[in-house]
Amino acid sequence: MSRPVNPATAYRLVAHTTHGHVYASVQRTVVGKDGRNVRRHRHYGVLEGNKFTPWAEFLALPGEERAKFVFPPEWDLSLLDRLSDRRGPGRPVLDCEARNRLYGDIWLLEQIAEKTKIRRDLEVVFDGNKEMVDAIMALAMFPYLTKFSFSRVERWQRNVKSPCDFPLSPKTITKLTQSITERHRTELLSLRASRLGKDEFCAVDSTSRSAYGDSLADIRWGKNKEHLPLEQILSVVVYTLSSHMPVYYRTFPGNMPDSRSLEVILKDLREAGFLDVALFTDRGYDSLKNMEKYILAGQAMLMSVKVGQKFVMDRIREFGSYDSCPGAMSIDPETELAFFQCDMEYEVESTNGRTKRADRLKLNLYLDARRRAMTLLRLRLELDSQRRELEELLRKRSRLDDAAGQDPREDDEGQDGGAEDDGGARARKGKDIRRACGYYNVFYDRRTRVMKSFEVNERKTASCRLLAGYFASVTHRLDFSPMEAYHHYKLRDEQEKYFEQMKDQMVADRQRCWSEEGWTGRQLILFVSLILGSQVRHVWRTKLKDKFSSSLEILDEMRCIRCIEHPGHARKITPFVGAQLEICEAFGFEPPKGCDKVYTSIRKQERKRGRPKKKEVEVNND
Repeated sequence: MSRPVNPATAYRLVAHTTHGHVYASVQRTVVGKDGRNVRRHRHYGVLEGNKFTPWAEFLALPGEERAKFVFPPEWDLSLLDRLSDRRGPGRPVLDCEARNRLYGDIWLLEQIAEKTKIRRDLEVVFDGNKEMVDAIMALAMFPYLTKFSFSRVERWQRNVKSPCDFPLSPKTITKLTQSITERHRTELLSLRASRLGKDEFCAVDSTSRSAYGDSLADIRWGKNKEHLPLEQILSVVVYTLSSHMPVYYRTFPGNMPDSRSLEVILKDLREAGFLDVALFTDRGYDSLKNMEKYILAGQAMLMSVKVGQKFVMDRIREFGSYDSCPGAMSIDPETELAFFQCDMEYEVESTNGRTKRADRLKLNLYLDARRRAMTLLRLRLELDSQRRELEELLRKRSRLDDAAGQDPREDDEGQDGGAEDDGGARARKGKDIRRACGYYNVFYDRRTRVMKSFEVNERKTASCRLLAGYFASVTHRLDFSPMEAYHHYKLRDEQEKYFEQMKDQMVADRQRCWSEEGWTGRQLILFVSLILGSQVRHVWRTKLKDKFSSSLEILDEMRCIRCIEHPGHARKITPFVGAQLEICEAFGFEPPKGCDKVYTSIRKQERKRGRPKKKEVEVNND
């Protein structure tokens, strides 16, 4: 009978030397492929002499799990005494060397993390592991404050007082991000959803991010907005239009259309607890299927729709002929837009065979007279330009390179087979003809590829004239007037600024992760960074825009504040002066005690000996 396994063995740390390095590891026995027992070592840190330095694998464990480890008595565990689960009550004694580090911008972001409660939510998600939360906060602040990649975090920590006390080397960061799982993401989103008010307005939008590598599964070719020969990935972020911060995120393959991703987003939002929210989406999410999904889910929404949709075009045709504005439309004097609203009766059949009727489904139509006039003018100029180009090609009897053009009356016998060479004229492909001269139908000989004639595409030009200057939106379960819907939808412009901030200020324009394990962790860290940056930008835009030209100048102004630390003494923060106090007032934060400009004397007044003098009382002798 084999000897029973000691349960403490799985947590007994030993020194394991390999390739000249000494690691603190746990020895475990596993069954190999040949059926024999094989010893394996799992490293949790390194040994320098007898001093134990923990790795991210050890720091990422909950406090209860770390308490189970058994250390040899001769090891120096002084670094572990600084962990949150090993510190006693009272003020900790600083056993580090004297330091004078930059702290002001980090102090501001730490106050924002407390105000938005993102730090509190992270501590709940990671089971009270404050070291893990501190590392995530440091990584979230670093690219926003420095515009560098994570390879310089360890150097940055030497000059600033970052939230994390342990050096974050590239290897440590990789192991830390790989320890973050999908469970952490879903729990964090649920906590953020619980902090939303009732009937919040949330904007849904996506942005593409180019990628250097191609090892991730979501890396796909798409329409690269930067026109670079790089694969890309699609990042979806949901922002609240009242609290001005992100509440949800997800990634999709780079070739995924927005309209195809909405079903997954709706399911995610409901699972996370986003029940009483209204979603605002742009025309990229417009499709008949998505509108029916909204109706079946009972989701309040405002969706910008393409005016080329059949139900929109039918309503515009009902206006008939008019000069500048249809008589059925009203005009807003402030924006000078013509608007019209109508109810839409719509029923959808669900999977169980039941019928659900749309709740307050309304179509909002708008007409910009100036935009309509400019569109019709550009149409006239474009028709003339394309006609002249086609006449030149017809005169030179140009030969098309492929048969991309379509002509139901194509000549299969090749009457024009004896066409002469065009004398070096540039040959045009059929697909290029359709793109450059899209308002005309081009006819050519199939055998010789020589253009024979062309005519105006009456259907396309009539549609362009009909829809010129119009734009539209659809609301569901919202009691918005047409102009209320217009002004609420314009709030989405702020989300585009946040995407610009994410790509520029937070150095997230490129995807720099090559492993699926680390990808989830890096997305969570970027989400935390977006929460901090969105709050800074919102306060700057509403209160400090006249004093600072950008939100980054706020951080630059605070950066020079330093934190001075000496062994055995409490830390000292340098005073807040000038604009730094105005920044604190705008954010609603109190400067640290002793750092503000108000000083109250602490002099102790000496009391005179003897009985105090009685108060004088006036007596009326009349």
